[in-house]
Amino acid sequence: MAPDENGTSWFGQNAVAIQDFFMKRYCFLLIISIILLLIAVCWSLCLGVVHIPARAILKILLSKLTGNSSSDINPIYLTIVFDVRFPRILCSALVGASLSICGVVFQGILLNPLADPYTLGISSGAAFGASIALVLGLDFLGVYTVSFFAFLFGLLTLFLVIYLSSTSQGGLSSNNLILSGVIVSAILSAGISFCKYLAQERVSVIIFWLLGSFAACTWTDALIIFVILMIVFALFLSYYRELNLLSLGGRAAASLGINPTRVRIILLVGASLLTGVCVSFSGIIGFVGLLIPHMMRSLVGPDHLKLLPISLISGAGLLLCADTLTRAILPTEVPIGVLTALIGGPFFCYIFRKKQVGF
Repeated sequence: MAPDENGTSWFGQNAVAIQDFFMKRYCFLLIISIILLLIAVCWSLCLGVVHIPARAILKILLSKLTGNSSSDINPIYLTIVFDVRFPRILCSALVGASLSICGVVFQGILLNPLADPYTLGISSGAAFGASIALVLGLDFLGVYTVSFFAFLFGLLTLFLVIYLSSTSQGGLSSNNLILSGVIVSAILSAGISFCKYLAQERVSVIIFWLLGSFAACTWTDALIIFVILMIVFALFLSYYRELNLLSLGGRAAASLGINPTRVRIILLVGASLLTGVCVSFSGIIGFVGLLIPHMMRSLVGPDHLKLLPISLISGAGLLLCADTLTRAILPTEVPIGVLTALIGGPFFCYIFRKKQVGF
């Protein structure tokens, strides 16, 4: 096709038009996701043992934003919203966002659609550390002792997995990482079972923590998760080109000028750091990092510059809605880890079967 009078070919014009269409579509999806997340936050603030009208919620939020206290605001509502519900809502949304973007990164660097933040055994390491702290009754850091041990053992597990999977030439392969994670997880699961045996009458405390919950979350917890999330999210976005190239395979990425081993280690440490922080505060919450990346990838494509932000927003909304369901709608509060497993388990089976038959 000959160029037009402006020197632009028909194919070039249509390529630009198609790219512009998909960008507008992505922006629309991102805006809709943000609006739905805000609606979910307001909806969750209303629901609970004490039902608070939406009008009262808006008055409370506006009074906090403007700094003008209103005399017609019920002080009981104010206490419930800002001391009880809001910290829990923020923590559930932040953990959902964190696990989702970690799932995107793990699937990108491991080239495995079944990978999620727990593939490498990080969650098992964090659970083992928390179990040790609970069994020994350690409290030298107060309420954060269990969280500290969970975070510490999660990172130690990562370093052990990287050590086991490294080759004699100093490289890392996706298959070795996954296999090492499975081996380490099996060993740590046995350690967790032994901790339950030693705990005796305190075993219920360990089981409750392992099942996951946001019931004890505070504003300080939300602030810590938020800061780490923003740092790691910025790291992921700065490496979006490398993630796109790694999806072509290690050899193809190396031929295009990047160091696959170095990039994998940097992103693994970042994702494991964020996962360890989340697990240390919320316990074990599975399948969020598996569900959201697949759902969003089918909508916006494999480009990580687009996939990471929309996965962050969608993951926050999903876990927030799941926590609201178990907190305020079901007759009794079900541990959030159980609910996500019931939702994500069948989806995991579907993905596995789809990969096996190749359609």
